[in-house]
Amino acid sequence: MARMRTKKWAIPWIEDHPDLILQDPEFLKGNWKRKLHGKKLHLEIGTGKGNYLNQMAALYPEDAWVGIEKEAPAIAMAARYSYEENSESFYNKIFVLGDADQVLKWFEAKEIHYLHLNFSDPWPKKYTHKRRLSSQKFLERYRVILADDGEIIMKTDNKGLFEDSLVYFNAAGFRLVEVSVDYRRKEHPEDAITEYERRFMDLGQPIYRCVVQKIR
Repeated sequence: MARMRTKKWAIPWIEDHPDLILQDPEFLKGNWKRKLHGKKLHLEIGTGKGNYLNQMAALYPEDAWVGIEKEAPAIAMAARYSYEENSESFYNKIFVLGDADQVLKWFEAKEIHYLHLNFSDPWPKKYTHKRRLSSQKFLERYRVILADDGEIIMKTDNKGLFEDSLVYFNAAGFRLVEVSVDYRRKEHPEDAITEYERRFMDLGQPIYRCVVQKIR
């Protein structure tokens, strides 16, 4: 996946809004729900421009939403868009500029109820598979921070990544709850459609989705 073009305004904007985009959120470990006034805590890893998280946080205002993204231009766009649309909408969501490698540092054990992986980089070459956000390295971390009944919800347009991820989940001790190889053939008003996802739908390409639950 190509890196986003540098946006000169991004870093200054991030630095000017430390309450919206965190760079070292360890101080919130164990206190995210209290900070965001949510009943359940959702974590999206690889939130990109924030289209999914912003929509879902509006659909489910009773929950808390955290989006992690390592690309500064993308996370700045995500936060700025929401801020300019409605600055009051930040009460139940927040963004983190950082790498998913650090989730054990940022989140308490069993703190996350739902972990979202949306259209993650498929890293198609075999020697890059270990970088996938559904690979064993990351799943071991997710198991720690997920609640006993916590779930990973994954969507992708990449068939190879999807098939491999089902194997990864099983090997890492997750139980398959839902699976679809053409998720958008039916309407799902409870689940936001991003611009990126819409492009594939308009081309008639299937969206793959699964929900897996942590096995205690």
